Amino acid sequence: MRRTSRKKRSTLANRAIAASAALILGGGGLLAVNVYASAGEGPSGSPPTRTQNAGRPLSTIDCPEAVNGLPEVPDQARGEVDRELAAMDTQITDAYRQFADRKEQMARDPGLAENAVLGPLRGKRAASLDRIGIAIGRVAERPQGLESLAGCSLRADDDQGQGQGQGQGQGQDRDQGQGRNAGHGQDPGGQEPGDQDPGQGDDPGQDPGDQEPGDQDPGQGEDPGRGRGGNGPEAADFVDIRSVRPDADKPRKRRGASRGSFSTDCGRNENGKFNPDNVIVAPGVSNGAHHMHDYIGNQANDAFASDDDLADGATTCRNQGDRSTYYWPVLRLQNGQDEDDVDADGGGRDQNVGEIQTPSRVTLKFVGSPVGRVTAMPRFLRIITGDAKAFTNGDANANASWSCTGFEDRQVKDKYPICPEGSQVVRTFAFQNCWDGQNTDSANHRTHVAFAQDDGRCPSGFRAVPQLVQRIVYDVPPGPGFAVDSFPEQLHKPITDHGDFINVFDERLMRNMVRCINDGRRCR
Repeated sequence: MRRTSRKKRSTLANRAIAASAALILGGGGLLAVNVYASAGEGPSGSPPTRTQNAGRPLSTIDCPEAVNGLPEVPDQARGEVDRELAAMDTQITDAYRQFADRKEQMARDPGLAENAVLGPLRGKRAASLDRIGIAIGRVAERPQGLESLAGCSLRADDDQGQGQGQGQGQGQDRDQGQGRNAGHGQDPGGQEPGDQDPGQGDDPGQDPGDQEPGDQDPGQGEDPGRGRGGNGPEAADFVDIRSVRPDADKPRKRRGASRGSFSTDCGRNENGKFNPDNVIVAPGVSNGAHHMHDYIGNQANDAFASDDDLADGATTCRNQGDRSTYYWPVLRLQNGQDEDDVDADGGGRDQNVGEIQTPSRVTLKFVGSPVGRVTAMPRFLRIITGDAKAFTNGDANANASWSCTGFEDRQVKDKYPICPEGSQVVRTFAFQNCWDGQNTDSANHRTHVAFAQDDGRCPSGFRAVPQLVQRIVYDVPPGPGFAVDSFPEQLHKPITDHGDFINVFDERLMRNMVRCINDGRRCR
């Protein structure tokens, strides 16, 4: 696939773009609202349009996350269950497309939505849930009540039409479930003091409106939304990073803390390895993610990769003892330019459009515990941080954090940042740092790992392991002209950002990492 490199833009052009962004966000209503939507029936038989959506354009489909309603899935049934769960994602995607194609008629006629989308979707989900129950029932007690997960409901985008200032200071650590602020307990983004990118300090406070008439970059200045797939993002999904409240609060490191760090360099995906698979969530299913991922590290990663494939795979990491796989949704410029995947699964077919951006820098750092020593991760441990469906699921598991170089004491997780000229966009993931001591994965891919509690200690039954802090930097034009790939019905919301990691360090290098972190050294 073609990898796009961003053209250099003049200072004046960048200022023009930033000024346009300020007008769009400040005006609140100057950017047209996308009202593409999908539909479903509420889980309790409620009307397809929720009461609280009255008077607002419906924008998406909201379905229960079926995996969260399942009991522990026996290993013998997990393959079939994972395939059915992936099929249910495809069902939502297909329903979303049908609603988008006839959005105006369905917005006026809930009966049309019920007949054309809601009913068929409910029937397909019910059939998948029944097959899940049968698969589990062959080897264990069949779960009851799965049919309650079949229904979906229409919902409006609560952020639509809201201007700048909504969510200022948001994105702080809410400590709900698995979700934590990505900088929690670390320097922002896991940076070392003084570890700044070129241009980071170039007058970040200057006036973004300082421009000369007509000095705008083609394809960016007049219509930041041109070329989008019709499903977001919206103006209210962006915030000027300078308006976000700093939050430098960190847990205190106690005596006996493991203060070291271990960094691994696996490149920036310069070789352009992409696919829309997710071997953790949907093994054996092509296009299981319905959005494109960047991959660094292990080059054998696709939907069909086994542990043996990963163990034998080539790696982009400088230290060949690290064959781990690190992946995340690509970030695209929403500038009307097509990528090579415009007609492919995960790309244009799933309403992910625009130029894929190569990060300007990727930092992978493993850090210790603020209260004690860490132990080795098991090989092939799988960790997902963040929630690809946080827009509809809620933010309990949201964990990506957004900021700008030079402003990384200001972190947001429900907005994309508008960075001043000379500053670059930063997305950060701090992965779960506690392991249950037994399992390398779990049925919902979450319960075998956890975040430390507020006092820095792991929950009962868990032990501290090295925490992966992943920092990805992009040199993109200022303004609301970019977004991460997402499931179509998630509307490219920043809160849906997420990262995936499979540990394929060899045992010797993992021992060295643990020793380095526990001894308080900084190693590479």
